[in-house]
Amino acid sequence: MARKEFVKVLESNLFILDRLSDRLQKNPIVLSGYPRQQLSILVRLHIGGPAKLKDIAHREMVTAPNLCAAFRKLERDGLVSRRIDEKDRRNTWYSVTAAGEKIAIQAMDTMRSMIERLFSSLSRTDEDALTKSLKTINNILTKMELANA
Repeated sequence: MARKEFVKVLESNLFILDRLSDRLQKNPIVLSGYPRQQLSILVRLHIGGPAKLKDIAHREMVTAPNLCAAFRKLERDGLVSRRIDEKDRRNTWYSVTAAGEKIAIQAMDTMRSMIERLFSSLSRTDEDALTKSLKTINNILTKMELANA
């Protein structure tokens, strides 16, 4: 019974977070002329380090060919670099450049400001309770991630 309750609560929270995310996405984020998807790519590479196109496409939930144009623009503008894997030449690794990191940091700061506005109506008590709960969730998910690594 506890497992079913857990799954229902988790599912409910995922749907609520999805709706809150939709509200965030209604606010256009365009920094230096780069649309949301390109900013998301820069942030992912900044946080996660070098990645293969197919892995980024999987995380962005788009096909690799659909990302190629975005990567060409980011590479042309000096925001990402690519390196062919010497061990397996079929793989290409993408990395964020110093210029790309600056824009990624700006995008992250903008997103944080938007999240602050979204949750600005919370009472101090609710904010403290939510923060404590999110820290607990983060710790548990980190343990799960490390156990499955």
